[in-house]
Amino acid sequence: MRSFAAVYARAGDLAARLLPPSLLLLVARFGIAAIFFLSGRTKVEGWLTIADSTYELFRTDYALPFAPPALAAHLATYSEHLFPILLVLGLFTRPAALALLAMTAVIEVFVYPDAWPTHLSWAGLLLPLIAAGPGAVSLDRLLGLEARPTLSNGR
Repeated sequence: MRSFAAVYARAGDLAARLLPPSLLLLVARFGIAAIFFLSGRTKVEGWLTIADSTYELFRTDYALPFAPPALAAHLATYSEHLFPILLVLGLFTRPAALALLAMTAVIEVFVYPDAWPTHLSWAGLLLPLIAAGPGAVSLDRLLGLEARPTLSNGR
């Protein structure tokens, strides 16, 4: 009869084979892209016409001490559309993820400081993309913007 530790180690090895890093990075890219893109869609009418309610939110609830409300509304809305699309494509993945992490930090510090568990979960999806890149299934890899995996980096 096998020891619990041996069974546990074997199950871990199986999970690592079934869930390669590129799959995990792809899921992270799509997951965090959906969160931000859907948020961006609530701020517009039609394709990209910023709704009056969005301007009002940035004058009241989302007011930032360092940016005028109209500018903040435009930056946030367009960022929530552009960067998720880049993540889905796996194009300029690291800078797109970094931009969304910075946006998350601004939201945490200036808008919803009590929502840190949500923001931490967003950071948990963004940080691996910044550190490891997009993975194999990406335009970054196809265009040579990200190095092919080696034995040392395992991607």
